[in-house]
Amino acid sequence: MSEEKALVPVEQKEVEFYGDHLIAVRSQGGSVFVPVRPICDLLGVNFDGQRRRINRDPVLSEEVMSVVVTTTDIDPSSRRPRTSEMLAIPLDYLSGFLFGINASRVKEEVRDRLIRYQRECYKVLDEAFREGRLTAEPSFDELLTGDSPAAMAYRIATALQVMARQQLLLESRIDQHDSQFAAYDERLEAIETQLGDPARYITQDQAMQLSQAVKTVAMKLSKASGRNEYGGVYGELYRKFGITSYKQLPAAKFDEAMNWLNEWREGIEGDVPF
Repeated sequence: MSEEKALVPVEQKEVEFYGDHLIAVRSQGGSVFVPVRPICDLLGVNFDGQRRRINRDPVLSEEVMSVVVTTTDIDPSSRRPRTSEMLAIPLDYLSGFLFGINASRVKEEVRDRLIRYQRECYKVLDEAFREGRLTAEPSFDELLTGDSPAAMAYRIATALQVMARQQLLLESRIDQHDSQFAAYDERLEAIETQLGDPARYITQDQAMQLSQAVKTVAMKLSKASGRNEYGGVYGELYRKFGITSYKQLPAAKFDEAMNWLNEWREGIEGDVPF
């Protein structure tokens, strides 16, 4: 457990869980912590024993910390402190802690309660902070099956979210395929150049300069249009000089082609020459 002073939360909630009242707090950074002792008391397990188990665990021992918890059921006239420090475990690790309690070794009258905690406690506490839900009943899934306007709106919003996610994934795949096709095209052009008469065409170094110039123009066009413009720029180059590959550009046309691409780019952003 951290040796730093106790965490002072920015939010504390009491969540009803099948008749039990669970306490959880949120830190300034947004993390949610659950005090361990109240859960041990509700499940009828020894807190000191569970604390020793946590300290032996290589993961839990690094995650638990002391938090300041405000007690809400104190009589106004009582001198009992209204705040106390409690050992608390991050909500993300709560299930790991609960599953470390052997259901066959607890009292029979709390065995079903422990199993229910192991099944649902994390979900209910998470929803309490994420969605404002403060009780385990009624079931949220059951509410969604209703015909109320809120349930219908939630189902529509969820469907739209799924569709948007699928669209993003599809667009990502298309961009990947475009990049792969461009790479295949360059390799094909290299083969075609090797099959021709090297003396007629630009050198390898000139081909690299020309390719870079094309890519620069394409990137600037893509930034403005939101589309992949590489094929379009190469197509314009091929049509203007009557070639099928930039590596087949006649050496005598190299300066003309570079000047043409440079003027195109300057027309977009007014940059300095390549």
